[in-house]
Amino acid sequence: MKDILERLIGGEISIDEAENLIKADSILDFEGIAQFDNKRSERAGFPEAVFSPSKDYEDLLLIIRRYLENNDKDLIITKLSCERYEKILKDIGENEFVFDYNRRAQILVIRREEKTKEKIAKVGIITAGTSDINIAEEARVIVEEGGCEAIVSYDIGVAGIHRLFPQIAHMVKEGVRVFIVCAGMEGALPSVVAGLVDVPVIGVPTSVGYGVGEGGRVALDAMLQSCAPGIAVVNIDNGFGAGVFALTIINSD
Repeated sequence: MKDILERLIGGEISIDEAENLIKADSILDFEGIAQFDNKRSERAGFPEAVFSPSKDYEDLLLIIRRYLENNDKDLIITKLSCERYEKILKDIGENEFVFDYNRRAQILVIRREEKTKEKIAKVGIITAGTSDINIAEEARVIVEEGGCEAIVSYDIGVAGIHRLFPQIAHMVKEGVRVFIVCAGMEGALPSVVAGLVDVPVIGVPTSVGYGVGEGGRVALDAMLQSCAPGIAVVNIDNGFGAGVFALTIINSD
């Protein structure tokens, strides 16, 4: 963009030409199938990810191939089934790229090479139950991709609340800057955590429950209605959004 603006100021190109060049550099057009926001990381702090459900497999494969041809940055694909991952691995090949697939979270990161990133901060990730781990793992992959260290503790919900306090104490001692708390059923755990710590808490309602709690709406409503201050709530099963929001908080300092 700096080069384009310098050429504009120098009179080498017109305003219309500069606008077209900036657009071409910002948006990757994948044969009319997708418009990939190539500059979202610079503008918003975290790159665009590919949401895979409901996409035709051939379209998904085209997006991946065109991205890798035109970009040297990591590509994140969310909610990707194991079956589709195996097909992508076969169709793309492992010779040139590193495929990092988290089967629990069903999230794939494709890299040019293995990278060791300096950790910029620590994020605590907690689940109320074992059934919430898949969503927590999605958040963990995102915060680690954003350069943070994730400290996790799973299955420490209010049904056995004595399990929670030592884990919270450990994370506070480690200096975590944000807590991500995933819970289904009645969704009480984020409120408990927010009443114990002095850093932001991100509540993630999960679609774990039965009866009136089925689908996660009760957990969502409970977190939105929390009487404990300092809680932000993302949508049901949105581990990706929780991870990105945690990174936004950390990077805003």
